[in-house]
Amino acid sequence: MFAVAQLTSAPLWGRFSDRYGRRPALMIGLGSSAIAYVLFAYANSLELLFLLRIVQGAGGGTVGVIQAYVADATKPEDRSKALGWLSAATNAGVALGPVLGSTAAHFSDRGPGLAAAALASVNMFFAWTYLRESHDTNAVRAAGKVITKSSVAVRRVVSHWREPASRLIWIYAITIGAFQGMNTILALFLGSKFGVDKTTIGWFFTYVGVISIFARALVLGRMVDWLGEPQLSRVGMVLLAVGLGTMPLMPSIPWLAVSVALIPLGTAFTFPCVTGLLSRMVPQHERGLYMGVQQTFGGAARSIAPIYAGWSFDHLGHGVPYFTAAGVVLATISLGIGMEKHVPAKGVG
Repeated sequence: MFAVAQLTSAPLWGRFSDRYGRRPALMIGLGSSAIAYVLFAYANSLELLFLLRIVQGAGGGTVGVIQAYVADATKPEDRSKALGWLSAATNAGVALGPVLGSTAAHFSDRGPGLAAAALASVNMFFAWTYLRESHDTNAVRAAGKVITKSSVAVRRVVSHWREPASRLIWIYAITIGAFQGMNTILALFLGSKFGVDKTTIGWFFTYVGVISIFARALVLGRMVDWLGEPQLSRVGMVLLAVGLGTMPLMPSIPWLAVSVALIPLGTAFTFPCVTGLLSRMVPQHERGLYMGVQQTFGGAARSIAPIYAGWSFDHLGHGVPYFTAAGVVLATISLGIGMEKHVPAKGVG
């Protein structure tokens, strides 16, 4: 329920931020999440828990708005680097969240919900105090520009899939689906092929997370300066595909660690570059909308890919989901070919 609410609300939040500003969208999203988490901590029925998870998902659908804010506030040539820092911080939060939740649970059953509410409230305070509006909505209205409806934008990505912006959204969705499918069955794969225990599996997830944060925070910027976003995104997809495709072939844990390392490197080079390019290729007055649409397609892929990965792992063989994901990612590289000619001139977008 959380994921469905998040992916369906993302374009709506994006369009809202295009029309009324990034800051109001973020403030409302954080506020609704904080209230929902407090109520979640004290909920006394399953129905209320489901309802509150929907509210939390909708409140958390502002990822595209945050990306649009970063795009507004940075120069076009620096955008992918900034988005890399954003995703590094997000990954760090994802890694720390379960630790904080389990720690809070030691004090009370309501601890995780109240801790999440406190964090959302702190974020809201800092946003209210320090976050300045990045999107000039008055200029958009004065120019008489019309913002596309969310449903129309979603349909356009499907019906006009050859357009550069649509291709970027499909690249993002397919590659993040491949990554999420791998991530979902990684524990099963490690247990069945190498017989590792829970401790080793935990270290593997930590290993992937550390490489991802390091690559996005310290390596991505230099690689963008060297290769540019279009070429680097393709390099990232190659690394991701090679990492996925070689995992089932590795004979031992040390060799597997080499193969697995390519996966977070690939995603670190692909996702920020694709998002940075998308922010430059869509109209500035619809940037939030299309950042949200990208999150919708990515969320759908993150929901569907694990289903196939789990089914194929059980019924077709332990290596099949990885080989399939690698093949799909390699095929997706074709969508990025020739993207250079669609990139606006330096300083534009």
